[in-house]
Amino acid sequence: MKSVVKMCQVSKVYGENETEVYALRNIHLDIEEGTFVTIVGKSGSGKSTLLHVMGGLEKPNSGEVIIQDISLYDLKEDELTILRRRQIGFVFQFFNLIPSQNVYENIILPMRLDGRKEDSEYVEDIIRMLGLEEKKLSYIDELSGGQQQRVAIARALASKPTIILLDEPTGNLDSQNSEEVMDLLKISQRRYNQTIVMVTHDAMMANKADRIITIEDGQIVGDQHV
Repeated sequence: MKSVVKMCQVSKVYGENETEVYALRNIHLDIEEGTFVTIVGKSGSGKSTLLHVMGGLEKPNSGEVIIQDISLYDLKEDELTILRRRQIGFVFQFFNLIPSQNVYENIILPMRLDGRKEDSEYVEDIIRMLGLEEKKLSYIDELSGGQQQRVAIARALASKPTIILLDEPTGNLDSQNSEEVMDLLKISQRRYNQTIVMVTHDAMMANKADRIITIEDGQIVGDQHV
C-alpha cells in the first residue's frame, strides 16, 4: 500500500538549556493510505505534539514530515495552509468553532474558505449520523459540550479529506455516542479510503483501529497491527 504519512527522525524540543524538554525524540513513522491508526500513551507522553507536528501545526526542531510525497516544512506558510485545508481534517480537544455561525455554517466553513461548494447531500448525511439534525441552525453557545464535539467531527469529515487527525474526539461523549462516532469514522475510512490518526486514552476505542501506536516520553515504544 502507498504511504500517505511519513515522519523521519522527527524531534520536537520545548525550552532550552536547563529547561529543555523533548516532547518528541527521533520519531520514525510510516502510515499507509486508508488505515485507521490510534496513538495511545500517558498524559504528557507526546501524543498531541506528534499529531500537531504530523498535521503541520507545529514545526519540529529536526526531521522531516511528508504528506503524500510533499515535505510539509519545505512549503511556504500559505502553501502549508492550503494543503492543510484541502488534505487534512482536524478535530481538537478544544473545538475551535465559530460562535457567530450556526452548526451548518461551522461544518462547511473549511470548504467556503477554500472557495469550494460543499457536497450538501454528504453534509446532511453526516449531520444525520451524528444526531445533529435538530441543531443544524443552532448557534454554538446553544449546544452542549458533546454536541459541540460532534460538530467539530462533522466539520473534519465534510470536505472528504485524505487524512483526518483527531485528538481525543470521544472525550466529551457518552459511551453510546462514542460508539456512533467510531462507527461513522470507520464508514468514512472505508467509503473514501481515508487515513485516520486518532489520539485517545480510551482502550476500547483504540482497539477498534487497524493499528495501535504507543508513545512514551516522546518515543514510539509499541506498534501493533490489530
